[in-house]
Amino acid sequence: MKLARWASNGQLHSGVFEDHLLKSKDGTEHDPDFVIWLPPNEPKKVIGIALNFADHAKELNLAKPELPAIFLKPQTSLVGHLSNVLMPPKSDYMHYEVELVAVIGRTCRNVKAKDALDYVQGYTIGNDVTIRDHIGPYFRPPLIGKGWDTFGPVGPWIVTSDEFGSPHNVELKTYVNNELRQHGNTNNLIYSLEEMIEYCSMIMTLEEGDQIWTGTPAGLSHVYPGDVMRLEIEGIGALENTVVQGKQPLSPILGK
Repeated sequence: MKLARWASNGQLHSGVFEDHLLKSKDGTEHDPDFVIWLPPNEPKKVIGIALNFADHAKELNLAKPELPAIFLKPQTSLVGHLSNVLMPPKSDYMHYEVELVAVIGRTCRNVKAKDALDYVQGYTIGNDVTIRDHIGPYFRPPLIGKGWDTFGPVGPWIVTSDEFGSPHNVELKTYVNNELRQHGNTNNLIYSLEEMIEYCSMIMTLEEGDQIWTGTPAGLSHVYPGDVMRLEIEGIGALENTVVQGKQPLSPILGK
């Protein structure tokens, strides 16, 4: 089952995507070409895992983390399929990051790895958009690099666990303007999803709807206004967003 949220005619809807249509809970059918796609759920927490592919750590000349390197993305960064991503002014290096996102299905705490997937409702696609200028020793955790409004495209839907199957051998790809830029597989994760859930649930209660973004493979490159980022994950589909130039001023404290 593919669970989705969207807006149409000034109303918010949730339901499923099937037979090439969006079907709301009241049975109304919507053409997906004439709706505004929303993030497929409303999580209380968005948990990112940094440097969880060895090839990605290598391309950044960073050591593999001894423990999962977790951070939180604000809910206000989330946008849906086909929404614009706003590039802040004077950003020297902005890039995409394709990630398999696990959605927690029920509240849990101190989960053991062997039981962890029992708590996953389903999976979706996340684009952990990042300004690399602002990732460094003084900006940890990397909120200023990853927390801007619109820097968390996610969707277009959640594929439920029973339909998706195992998250352990899944292809991930990023295309920019139809050019393949990034390609990886979840079998190369440093920390498995089960280990991430065990680790995160040791620190904090995971609640229904919380998202765990599992990391991105190597293949980063700059994106610019007008570029179309298309992220594909096997078994889910494609998440597409366009970069546009944002107009919000940057604080003089950043020296920009």
